[in-house]
Amino acid sequence: MNAPAERALFGHLVVGVDGSEPSLRAVDWAADEAALRGVPLRVVYACLWERYEGAALAHDIGRPSAVPLAQDVVGAAAQRARSRHPDLRVTSDVVFEEPEYALVREGRNASALVVGTRGRSGIAEMLLGSVSLAVAAHADCPVIVLRGSHDNRATPPVHGRVVVGIGDEVKEPAVVRFAAEEARRRGVPLEAVRAWRCPAHETTDHPLMAGEPARLHQRRAAEELEAALQDVPANVIVRRRTAEGHARRVLVDASHEADLLVVGARRREGLVGLQLGRVAHAALHHSACPVAVVPHQVHDA
Repeated sequence: MNAPAERALFGHLVVGVDGSEPSLRAVDWAADEAALRGVPLRVVYACLWERYEGAALAHDIGRPSAVPLAQDVVGAAAQRARSRHPDLRVTSDVVFEEPEYALVREGRNASALVVGTRGRSGIAEMLLGSVSLAVAAHADCPVIVLRGSHDNRATPPVHGRVVVGIGDEVKEPAVVRFAAEEARRRGVPLEAVRAWRCPAHETTDHPLMAGEPARLHQRRAAEELEAALQDVPANVIVRRRTAEGHARRVLVDASHEADLLVVGARRREGLVGLQLGRVAHAALHHSACPVAVVPHQVHDA
């Protein structure tokens, strides 16, 4: 069994918290996911300050006028997870470090990382915080980002489907494998989507050729979709769909009827900066459901 498969089967789940309302909702979702996987949940609060300047935890810690300490933040989050799933094994820790660095390091030994969204203005639910973006772009394990419109729970299913975007790297199985496992755990179909476009220079006005370039691209997309899904376990129901248009738009549209959207993120050794790609970046900012970003290595020739 290779390392990614071992991680998916045996690793614990990590959720990053910061005391904000989005991160507390991420705790709810992460607790559900950990219970679904049958793995422990680790709650991590990473910060550079001893005190949390905010009011989101006032109700949880029972001291409305208090300025919560770091241990208050992580302790309340861990207790929230235990209350939601009493049989779930929950551990917690405070790390005095930049959150993005701490969480990426935590992900090295985890099956997945869960983080909430946190914007910088009054429309926070519409924006993705810099920490969530950085973690999704650099973590070695899958990162699940809880979009603002989710319903705080991983189970039971609401829409009854997991959607996976099939990109150009059809020979890379990590993304499809992760999505298939998530669908299997939830007992819902996996909807695999491959977007395609017909370049403008291939269109023609000749009546006998009308639509032929589009059909060729659609057929190629269907073949690529089939190739990507060849190793999906037989006990997972798979729905295949090709759609004309930009992959970013197609997948964001599909997220409105999904419980989880799974996309890939290429990782190139030695490359600095965000390693997400346009599709994953768009999904993280605009998806209507939680987004799982699954990294896979790309070896340049």
